[in-house]
Amino acid sequence: MVCLDFTAFFALASVLSVAVALPVPNGRRAVTHTGRGTWYDAGLGACGFTDSNSDPVIALSVGDYGSGENCNRWITVTNVATGAQATGQVRDKCSGCPGDSIDMSPALFSQLGSLAQGVLQVSWVFDD
Repeated sequence: MVCLDFTAFFALASVLSVAVALPVPNGRRAVTHTGRGTWYDAGLGACGFTDSNSDPVIALSVGDYGSGENCNRWITVTNVATGAQATGQVRDKCSGCPGDSIDMSPALFSQLGSLAQGVLQVSWVFDD
């Protein structure tokens, strides 16, 4: 009896570990980033598109932006202090942002906190 319970436990553990390690549909693994969230005036971004302050757009740090491979990807951003969430699209690069930090348009930032705050502690993850 003990042998069966032990075997069943490891079988279940194997299934669960595979489910947790599955990649997202495009083959990338979902990684949660944590950093500083600030806001900026949107315009012509490094991705080559012109956006306005009312568009939900994001500028990634130089390291996260890379060579532009993350342009147009959607990101879910969470205000760590309040749990408020919003979704925005990568359209720019933030030269002054430390790694894992993001700059957001006023429209996106205001869904997470007040513009007067200026800086939020955020976590974020690519949606795709």
